[in-house]
Amino acid sequence: MMRQAHHQVPRDASRIGSAWRLLVIGLMLLGGALSAAHAQDATFKDEELDQMLAPIALYPDSLLAQVLMATTYPADVKAAAAWSKAHPDAKGDAAVKQVENQPWEPAVQSLVAFPQVLAMMNDKPDDVQRLGDAFLADPSRVMDRVQVLRKKAEQAGNLKSNEQQKVSTQTAESKQVIVIEPAQPQSVYVPVYQPTVYGTWAYPSYPPYYWPPPAYYYPGAAFVGGVIWGAAVVGIANGLWGGCNWGGGDVNINVNKYNNINSNRQINANNTKFEHNADRRGDVPYRDNKSREQYGKKQLDGAKDREAYRGKDGRDAERDRAANTLAERGADPAAGREKLQGADRDKATAAVRDSDRGGAGGGAGDRAGAGQNRPSNAAAGGAADRGATNRASSGSGGARDNALAGAHSGGAARASADRGQASRQSMSQHSGAGRAAGGARAGGGGGGRRR
Repeated sequence: MMRQAHHQVPRDASRIGSAWRLLVIGLMLLGGALSAAHAQDATFKDEELDQMLAPIALYPDSLLAQVLMATTYPADVKAAAAWSKAHPDAKGDAAVKQVENQPWEPAVQSLVAFPQVLAMMNDKPDDVQRLGDAFLADPSRVMDRVQVLRKKAEQAGNLKSNEQQKVSTQTAESKQVIVIEPAQPQSVYVPVYQPTVYGTWAYPSYPPYYWPPPAYYYPGAAFVGGVIWGAAVVGIANGLWGGCNWGGGDVNINVNKYNNINSNRQINANNTKFEHNADRRGDVPYRDNKSREQYGKKQLDGAKDREAYRGKDGRDAERDRAANTLAERGADPAAGREKLQGADRDKATAAVRDSDRGGAGGGAGDRAGAGQNRPSNAAAGGAADRGATNRASSGSGGARDNALAGAHSGGAARASADRGQASRQSMSQHSGAGRAAGGARAGGGGGGRRR
């Protein structure tokens, strides 16, 4: 009895140990699966965000807000950049009014006022999409990283007020933030700066992007303190209607300015915050689960609406009707064009052959006789034959005046054949060699010689 108990305890302990091991393995696998799912849907790291934001973090707040909104519509940005490239001298509110009938989202339309900005964004389409994805996923975090970069530039002595901009420190929702505004409200300078403007970069594996300024927009300009200013974009009264809500971690909209420049897309006075329009996303997918769940269905609905607008449903209906018609005529709708054409020729030949067997030889004679009322040349004779064959292949009935008319009357057929024979003899006597050949083709098309 003692011996049995002595052996039973180790076996129970072994079972418990195995169960624990299985539990631990299961938890590890579950943790690995969750980690993989999280990694697949992870947001960008701080160093990645800083890298993407480096070229625009020191823009005036109003321009920065427009750029952040526009990045969520990569397809529209591409189209606007192409328009801007074709109109390099269009700037300011006047340029925005020129594109008011374009289908692009208004945030993108506003950027045609700044062709140098669109030129930069067009050079980096992948980064535009990534930044837009980051902004949609977590706008507050993106805004916070902008402030981190501004503080770095300020600490390096490269961010201060001058004749181009006004830099100030303000409190927003208990946070100290750096605000950048144009020195003159309707004159906006677009700075281009070297990465050194931020001092020593903290992430060697993620160096800040640098966009060389195009000479067209920055003629003869030189870096001063790591910054090139170029010429001001003047005449900006309503084109910049966005603003940075640093305390709320998102972008605001000045409704009055928006409605003044977007006269055909008025919004309600209560729409003071940026709301992404999934319909203008096009076919560009959303990166993270949150954005897919929030905007994905609207994107699919928008795609269906675009297909209906383009007449896709109508074209499908037309194709279905055409396929049914071909099927009724004995042709395979799935066949290629050559096969379908061959099927029509075969049906035409069969129709003529069957008519000949039923005493329809005169039908061909009618065609020859009818040649008396047409130009007596080879081309006319050939056209008559082709026209008769085509009419036959169309499936026309005997009640119509076609190449097979008179097939039901043997006497009429013979009379027609006689007329055809007389016509051929006359043509051979008065025509040249070429016309005689044409007459022979006209006669050979029917049953005149089979009489």
